[in-house]
Amino acid sequence: MLTEDTLVRENSIKRKHLVSSLITGLIIGTIFGTAIGWYTHHFFYQQRLAQILLCREQHRNQPARVVDSICGAAF
Repeated sequence: MLTEDTLVRENSIKRKHLVSSLITGLIIGTIFGTAIGWYTHHFFYQQRLAQILLCREQHRNQPARVVDSICGAAF
């Protein structure tokens, strides 16, 4: 038994809805991706700087050229 409430609906997704959804997703992804990338970069930069400083502290009695070749440059 089919009543008026059980009508078959047409596909209501149009091309303009897909394009606006794509643009919205790109904007949100760019904003969050930039923020996550900046935090990640900042975290790993601090970790690398700490490693360099520890290495320099361990080799503090050697000449600067040798320390630079072993530990690398901080900047």
